[in-house]
Amino acid sequence: MSSTLVGRRAFLKVSALAGGGMVVALYLDPAKLVAQRGAAAMEPDAFITIASDGTVTIVGKNPEIGQGIKNTLPMLVAEELDVEWSSVRVVQGDLDSKYGQQSAGGSRAVPSNYDGMRRLGAAARLQLVTAASQQWTVPVSELTTSAGRVTHASSGRSIGYGELAQAAAGIPAPSLESVTLKDPANFTIIGKPIPGVDNHALVTGQPLFGIDVKVPGMLYAVFEHCPIFEGRAVSANLDAIRAMPGVRHAFVVPGGNGVSGGVAIVGDTWWAAQQARESLEVEWDGGETANDSTERFDREAQAFSTQAPADIGRQEGDVDSSFASAATVVEGSYAYPFLSHAPLEPMNCTAHYHPGTTPGDPGRLELWVGTQTPGSGAPAAAAAVMEFPADMSRQDQQAQVAERVTLHMTRMGGGFGRRLYNDYLPEAAYISKQIGAPVQLRWTREDDMGHDLYRPGGYHFLKGGLDASGKLVAWRNHFVTFTTDGNRTASSGSLRSDEFPATFVPNFLMGTSMIQFGVPTGAMRAPGSNAIAFVMQSFLDELAHAAGKDPVQFRLDLLGSPQILPPPGGGGGRGGRGGGGGGYGAERMRAVLELVADRSGWGTRTLPAGTGLGVAFHYSHSGYFAEVAEVTVDADKRVKVNKVWVAGDIGRQIINPLHAESQVQGSVIEGLGQLMTLEVTIEGGAAVQKNFNTYELPRMRNTPPEIEVHWVTSDNDPTGLGEPALPPVVPAVANAIFAATGERLRSLPISKHGYRWA
Repeated sequence: MSSTLVGRRAFLKVSALAGGGMVVALYLDPAKLVAQRGAAAMEPDAFITIASDGTVTIVGKNPEIGQGIKNTLPMLVAEELDVEWSSVRVVQGDLDSKYGQQSAGGSRAVPSNYDGMRRLGAAARLQLVTAASQQWTVPVSELTTSAGRVTHASSGRSIGYGELAQAAAGIPAPSLESVTLKDPANFTIIGKPIPGVDNHALVTGQPLFGIDVKVPGMLYAVFEHCPIFEGRAVSANLDAIRAMPGVRHAFVVPGGNGVSGGVAIVGDTWWAAQQARESLEVEWDGGETANDSTERFDREAQAFSTQAPADIGRQEGDVDSSFASAATVVEGSYAYPFLSHAPLEPMNCTAHYHPGTTPGDPGRLELWVGTQTPGSGAPAAAAAVMEFPADMSRQDQQAQVAERVTLHMTRMGGGFGRRLYNDYLPEAAYISKQIGAPVQLRWTREDDMGHDLYRPGGYHFLKGGLDASGKLVAWRNHFVTFTTDGNRTASSGSLRSDEFPATFVPNFLMGTSMIQFGVPTGAMRAPGSNAIAFVMQSFLDELAHAAGKDPVQFRLDLLGSPQILPPPGGGGGRGGRGGGGGGYGAERMRAVLELVADRSGWGTRTLPAGTGLGVAFHYSHSGYFAEVAEVTVDADKRVKVNKVWVAGDIGRQIINPLHAESQVQGSVIEGLGQLMTLEVTIEGGAAVQKNFNTYELPRMRNTPPEIEVHWVTSDNDPTGLGEPALPPVVPAVANAIFAATGERLRSLPISKHGYRWA
């Protein structure tokens, strides 16, 4: 299995701690070796520290966004190190190239690190065993490890890692590629439900998040953006603002070089700056985006639906002839809205720019921030404040950023993809440089929702043909999406040409047309799939009922075998593809569908009037998931989701069942909000919904009393879990509502159709 740790010339360097102990550091580039400092404190570029008392400190290298990765990756190390979890301490790592890639997104952390982090622990274990072998003059092959101790069974000797650590530090580090990994049958940590390492700090209100950061001399900033996307500030009543109590600075930010245009206000406290903002009067230049509106988008999409697609993404067989000869033809127009990420902790960043001390010195920048992509966040912030020579190469600039920007990663209070985009980092850096002091920039809820990178809306005009036996023989989808440049689809607004049921229908056409707009869009949890699954699985349900087939059996029949071979090398992306050989893993999807049908009692239970079961499946981010929802709808269209069953296949190993189940449950609950109430509408080039009173997240009373999670263990490498459980729940509940009421829901949110939570 590939690993970002092992695959980039990674090797270890080990040093001793003062007073005993060892530090194991990972190096990825031999040209950038730095001397070990050999202090008693945790080395900032070390993965593992073993103290003389046996305490093991492991760095959590990736950003923690609530997905539990601060547990998961250290668990992999601790397993192969062969220590008890109770002896492990986990610390959050800062941004450092020696940790390899550090990011949170795409459900990539586990597949990118599963092998490499295990090898890191195994290498340290081998050094400890070698130290014991030398001390006792016995072969390494006669020694075993368990619970942080090395044992020589034949002589009855045993010694703790802490006693061996200093000696082990003097032993040449082994090659990561050469170490022997544990048999999974012997795992004592991987596969066990281990609570989050931050749980106590979270429930006792300890400062873990970016918004909690305090540094000496820090001021607080707010930033007024143009309400119209891409707008710029022309002028503002700055003198009046500067005269207000507690205000230190107020100035127009022209925008550019990665910084948004707007007005910054800096105060002794955030409240003083925010109160002054209430009196701010700004003249804005809104630009062409002021013409954007949801009403225009809907109108243009309907016009496109009467025309041929502008671009044909995939065409197989003879679609027109197949529809002409089909026994039954079903048509449906589906739509879904723009969505905001709406994390509970709004965007924030603390920045301290230190100017250069000599001519040509670009200075230094220190950041304290929660970001899903610190590796791109640091350069973005540096570009806002550091003046690199015009002739400096990109490689030299990157080296300067690595040397001159320190980024401390804080825990994030949600993100769901929003913190992939680091627009708030350069804003804070720019303000710090302008005022000559450290500053914490905090966005308000309205800032956050009004200046998001939204999940784009979309429109699908579908047509399906069934033969006399009820088999799906023809499929046509005219997808209407968005573009900012007239050439490419907007971010997260694309549809893969091999999206299911492509290759499973002999006559297939997928075409695209695009609406010009200026709304910023970006990835949101299970990007693309979170909307596409609703469309595809709802329309498949329509076809199943039109065929007179059981919805589960109809899907199983469709998954029976591909009708058309997929292109070589395809699959594995965020959309509907994946599995071995570059094609859709139909067997894996059949397995989760059969499991969830069995566990939910599909087809075996008699339900009362007004209650229905709905089913859906989807592949995304290398995960195969099928879900069944039981839903009751009363005469007033009040909806109660009684239970959701989930079956997933993410490979041969669940690392932490506790966090795995939490991720699935959170995905289901988030999907319920997308189904029922969540929608961002655009008027005059601005978002209308800007707080939770108009963008209503699900409350606890709206969630199912039980979300039952089951796993299919397949012979595949472990994959991630932050995203793939979300997409199927939206169509599963929508299909259950149809089963309960007979009303087919083709657009979201369903509150627009008179539905509400019971």
